[in-house]
Amino acid sequence: MEEKKENGVAAMAACYQRFDPAAYLQYNYTPPRADFERKDSIVPWKLACLHRAFNEGDVSGELLVDIGSGPTLYQVLSGCEIFDKVLLTDFLEVNRQELRHWLQDEGGCNLDWTPYLQHVCKLEGRRTSDWTKKAAKLRQVVTDILPIDVHRPQPLARDALPSAGADCLVSCFCLESVSPDLAAFTRALGHIGRLLRPSGHLLLIGALGESYYFGGPGVKIPVVPLNEAQVCDSLKESGYTLIRLEVYTLPQDMRVGVDDVTGVFFAKARKD
Repeated sequence: MEEKKENGVAAMAACYQRFDPAAYLQYNYTPPRADFERKDSIVPWKLACLHRAFNEGDVSGELLVDIGSGPTLYQVLSGCEIFDKVLLTDFLEVNRQELRHWLQDEGGCNLDWTPYLQHVCKLEGRRTSDWTKKAAKLRQVVTDILPIDVHRPQPLARDALPSAGADCLVSCFCLESVSPDLAAFTRALGHIGRLLRPSGHLLLIGALGESYYFGGPGVKIPVVPLNEAQVCDSLKESGYTLIRLEVYTLPQDMRVGVDDVTGVFFAKARKD
């Protein structure tokens, strides 16, 4: 049984060796999926969920850890105003390198994050011209970009976090797309929970009804197709209390052929 588990995880890791950050960003983080003029576009929906969750008053502390950042930054644009320190993490060096390019402000990025920064400024009631201040703040509070493996009981290096753990975790489209099956997804939720202090919060975004996505031209990566009930059950089984679950259904023109996702969930939960 253990061997079968390990084989499934190893097969998933092998799938990611050809992952192409530039193609992935192009597929998912440009219009129509990132159309800031449209209320029904997927990226503005995600940013609104995160903004609301970070600003309700119950999420606070010193350290925010982003689990499986990929090559993206949008998921910490609201949190960087709340927490003094933000840690980004990813399994792949190519993704960590993409994030470093932006954080070191050295050019070479595969996506211009300016419209994202401007949109979140707007959500916060600030002028869109304040995006440069937000970019500077994010660069200031991100203290490191670390390797992570959510399938290990200790996903980060032992000395990566203070002994008390993180105050909040955010994770977007990571666990279901690196797990061979639902049981592995649930185990990964438990593993990352060990990084979180008791009563700390988890903000989780993921795909519903998705069986694959393209991580680059011809790079088809299998995904665990989740439904809402499975998300709720997995969170409960892994030691979280669900505070809120929201669901977004993709309009037809958002189904652009780079995956077979039908919806997206946002979960706000607290560690028991």
